Amino acid sequence: MLEKPAKTQVMIQDLIAKRWSPRAFDPEKLVTREQIITLLEAARWAPSSRNEQPWHFLVFDKQTNLAAWENMLSCLDEANQQWAKHAPLLILTTAKGNFEHNNQPNRWALYDCGAAAENICLQATALGLVVHQMGGFKLAKTHELMGLPIEITCLSVMAIGYQASPEILEDSFKTRELEERSRKPLTESFYEGPWGVSLLT
Repeated sequence: MLEKPAKTQVMIQDLIAKRWSPRAFDPEKLVTREQIITLLEAARWAPSSRNEQPWHFLVFDKQTNLAAWENMLSCLDEANQQWAKHAPLLILTTAKGNFEHNNQPNRWALYDCGAAAENICLQATALGLVVHQMGGFKLAKTHELMGLPIEITCLSVMAIGYQASPEILEDSFKTRELEERSRKPLTESFYEGPWGVSLLT
């Protein structure tokens, strides 16, 4: 298994440092029902404004409903289909845009759904699974094929499974799989007080 722990400036939790987004999935190793429920339970306990929990996750398990999984796979951009076809589990992340108590716009919905999705990623890492989240999918086709209500917004599709060797990937993806992970330095995006005043010097 290829490990690419984050090269952090200070020590952080191992689970966070270990999480990354590979594209090489082992098509022979399936995700169990118990593992799926564990991932969803982790998402369920994410924080949200007014405890609204605006997220809805649509689960596509290749081993239990191949037709539904194939439908979701067909919604991905062609480039993503090339590697995501090996992932035994696909999960569509969606958000409900209005509050339930007054039907007014919930401007924190996307933020809250991101927190729930990250909980899935971290829980997957703890279970020895890997997750790759994708924004590259056809929105209109997904909405239609999945029968989503008009008020539901599609956010991302997660490919989840066990990691395989990068050798199964086409060369362009293999290069990205093997390259070093990177982030902007702390001095660039984190401010002390007003905008642009770096927290660190």
